[in-house]
Amino acid sequence: MIETLPPLLAADEPPPYSIENAHGASPFFLTCDHAGRRIPRALGDLGIDQRELQRHIAWDIGAAGVMSHLAARLDAFAIAQTYSRLVVDCNRPLESPTLITPHSERTDVPGNENLSPAQRQQRIDAVFRPYHARIEAELDARRGAGRPTILVTVHSFTPVYLDVARPWQVGILYHRDARLAHALLRLIRDEGEWVVGDNEPYSVSDTSDYAIPVYGTQRGLANVELEIRQDLIADADGQAAWAGRVAAWLRSAAAAAGVL
Repeated sequence: MIETLPPLLAADEPPPYSIENAHGASPFFLTCDHAGRRIPRALGDLGIDQRELQRHIAWDIGAAGVMSHLAARLDAFAIAQTYSRLVVDCNRPLESPTLITPHSERTDVPGNENLSPAQRQQRIDAVFRPYHARIEAELDARRGAGRPTILVTVHSFTPVYLDVARPWQVGILYHRDARLAHALLRLIRDEGEWVVGDNEPYSVSDTSDYAIPVYGTQRGLANVELEIRQDLIADADGQAAWAGRVAAWLRSAAAAAGVL
């Protein structure tokens, strides 16, 4: 017997994404896959303490604020995902074992254990697919209009991971197309002020990531994933300061790489 479930999101709950600067005129196209930390009411608290939902395991602290400032500074279209990555991770392929993870860092997530196929699909249909359908629609429209697009995905990372300190203040991540990323790395290193990671503290792959492989590589768009350390962007002042810095870097690097 096929299990059927009601829609995951109630009518009065927020949609799975929000848009900023919908008519942004620049080539820059911003996404923030881990912007939010909401849990649909139907899922309760996923069996974890509320304090855990303040941590990085639930969202990318500060990333949404940086993206918002970047959208304004660059006159860029921006889309942010509303719900916690613990509900479903919108930067994972559907076949990834961490799409709906039962364990994050040292925290068990009981509400993600032993999901039925229908429960798994319910989360994909409610959050993952609408978010990505909106991105695809916007990219298709830009391509149809002959508009150039530079994909920039905005993330943040913890200063310490599993007791190991991370020295970088910002990470520049890339996949097969490194034009923009390499130009950014050169620019930031030449400034001599920041410790910058070259595909650190993470690297991008077809099996661990979605946005860069699917929207960057497969569509042939110049792209980069930005990772900023969370202690630098935990408050509004830090988010604004880093957005200003990153906006200048992106403009200069895109020009140097010949993608602007």
